[in-house]
Amino acid sequence: MNEAVAVASEMWSELKRYVNTVDRDEAAETVVAILIDNDCDVDDIKDTFKGDADIKRALTAYLDNDKSYEDEDDEDVEEEDHHADDWEN
Repeated sequence: MNEAVAVASEMWSELKRYVNTVDRDEAAETVVAILIDNDCDVDDIKDTFKGDADIKRALTAYLDNDKSYEDEDDEDVEEEDHHADDWEN
C-alpha cells in the first residue's frame, strides 16, 4: 500500500464529517484527483478506500471521465488521419 494513499485515507476519514453532505462528492473528487495527480496507483486507492462510498463514486467518475477523454483523443487522431489522405491527392 502506498503511504500517501494511507495518509490521505486517514485524513479523509477524520475530516469528511466536517464537510457538508451536499459537498462531499466534490470533496471526494478532489481527494481522488490529488492522489492521481501525484501518481498514486488506482488499485492502491481502491484497496485503501474500499469501505468509503464517496471515494468509490469519485474514483469511478474520474476513471470514466479519463476514459472519455482518451476516447475523444482517439477519435481526433482518426479524423486527422482521414484528413491527411485528402492532402496527399
